[in-house]
Amino acid sequence: MRNKIWFAVLLCCALTTFSTGLAFGDNEQEVLVLQPDAEGIQRVFIILDSYEYAPARISVEAGVPIEFQLENQSFLTPHNFIIDYPAVGLQHNVSVDAGDSAMIRFLVETPGTYTFYCDKQLLFFPSHREEGMEGRLEVRPAGH
Repeated sequence: MRNKIWFAVLLCCALTTFSTGLAFGDNEQEVLVLQPDAEGIQRVFIILDSYEYAPARISVEAGVPIEFQLENQSFLTPHNFIIDYPAVGLQHNVSVDAGDSAMIRFLVETPGTYTFYCDKQLLFFPSHREEGMEGRLEVRPAGH
């Protein structure tokens, strides 16, 4: 009987953790709308960790400089930030080792939605992108 009680307690804890994780993940999908600072730059701090970017959806204004400060908060896992749209001049592949940070500055003139992702992979395991490490850069028309 005692084993059944412990099993029930563990099962409830696991389900609570799982459902809390789902709710937390949904909140991260909110769009962070950037505005130019006093220097005229749209800046954001992005955390790279455990198969996710935070924030994962970022909205910027076209034609205004953008600065992404990337920080890999993983203990051992390297990550990268890839955004690859050469037709609009948006092409970056930045590696960030565990515990390190990097910065990229760029300008996007063409409104649209652009996907960024991490393509790191260990041996035969799914890539980080396949595990969900992907985000969206939403570029608004100038003046919006």
